Amino acid sequence: MTGINAVRGEAVARLAGAERRLCLTLGALAEIETALQVLGVEALAERMRTLSARDLMVVLAALLRGGGEAALASALDRAGVTPREAAEAVAAAFAACADG
Repeated sequence: MTGINAVRGEAVARLAGAERRLCLTLGALAEIETALQVLGVEALAERMRTLSARDLMVVLAALLRGGGEAALASALDRAGVTPREAAEAVAAAFAACADG
C-alpha cells in the first residue's frame, strides 16, 4: 500500500486478505474510550491489557475507521479476521502513533 503518512501515525496491516490502513485519530481514540468505558490515556492503557476478543474487534474497527477503512470496519464480524491478525494490527497502529 502506498501513501502511508507515518507522521500522521498511519499503519498498514494485512486483514481479510488485503492491506488495510489504520490510524489512531482523535475520533478513533474517543470511540475506543467510549466503547471500553474508560476516560483518559492511563485508564485506556490499563484497560488494553485485558481486552476480550470482542473488545479487540471494537478497537480494530475504530482504528480502521480512523484510517479510512469504514467498509471493513462495519463488516468485521463477517470478514474472517483472526484474533491474531486483529491483535497484530492494533499493536501496529498504536506503535505507529507512538513513532509518528
